[in-house]
Amino acid sequence: MRVLVTGSSGHLGEGLVRRLRAQSHDVVSADIKPSPHTSNVGSIQDRAFVHRCMVGCEAVVHAATLHKPHLATHDRQAFVDVNVTGTLNLLEEARAGGVKSFVLASTTSTFGEALRPGPSEPAAWITEDVPPIPRNIYGATKLAAEHLCQVFHRSYELPCLVLRVSRFFPEPDDDEQTRETYADDNAKANEYLFRRVDLEDAVKAHILAIERAPELGFGRYIISATSPFERSDMVELRSEAPSVVSRYFPDFRQRYEACGWAMFPGIGRVYVNQRARAELGWAPEFDFGFVLRMLKENRDFRSPLARAVGSKGYHEGEFADGPYPVEA
Repeated sequence: MRVLVTGSSGHLGEGLVRRLRAQSHDVVSADIKPSPHTSNVGSIQDRAFVHRCMVGCEAVVHAATLHKPHLATHDRQAFVDVNVTGTLNLLEEARAGGVKSFVLASTTSTFGEALRPGPSEPAAWITEDVPPIPRNIYGATKLAAEHLCQVFHRSYELPCLVLRVSRFFPEPDDDEQTRETYADDNAKANEYLFRRVDLEDAVKAHILAIERAPELGFGRYIISATSPFERSDMVELRSEAPSVVSRYFPDFRQRYEACGWAMFPGIGRVYVNQRARAELGWAPEFDFGFVLRMLKENRDFRSPLARAVGSKGYHEGEFADGPYPVEA
């Protein structure tokens, strides 16, 4: 199958190119930045460039985007140009070219304010049925891109699946307090309980979406590591996370003490991936239980693919107040 992967110089895009080529697919890779995994350098804002890339493609995985880290370095119009107009260009050319599967790499950031329960409320139980309330132009433009996919499915029967992907980047946390309180691996290990996915599992989900899109037509799916928690845990989880985690993983304190690590005192949201597992046939491998097994064996809990792709950063320069500036 000939597959167009946009954003091929980024974390997810590179992972997709590596895995699709290993499966003997004919991959057309596109990004505005050159890389060993990008065969076509150009912008998805350029309709002619998109047309050239789309020729002969049967599937598209659209991972090119301006991300949350770009909020402080790019204006709002740039987000609209890349995340909305760029997606529209791809959808128009996919429709014209008779593409059979269109997969949009979206983000759990579209949920926005829904991820922040009030002080006296339980942790938020986040499924695809939770109404998104974007907090910034990043979330707003990614949600607009999702809506465009839905319009093209309804109007033209273009099979489009939207994957709302949680954190998988290897860069340091964007929150200063988290960086100061927890070792980087400690913070990321904690996140596998509620808001992180390994790059390998994220890539697998997108490849499954290519296969399933013609049958499913349209759908939105949360792509995050399988959480052990139940909805009945949400009240206690908000303020007593270590106690809840201990019920599911009695040895977690021992493993953490050996590393000098600590669990977050409270967890405010949990991403639920049940729909993706049921409808895509997705079986994520990397979860908190896997992390604990790797700690016991003194091994890296990242997948080989995540280690191979590594850290890319989001900006050319460095910033005095952290890995990148973040707009509230």
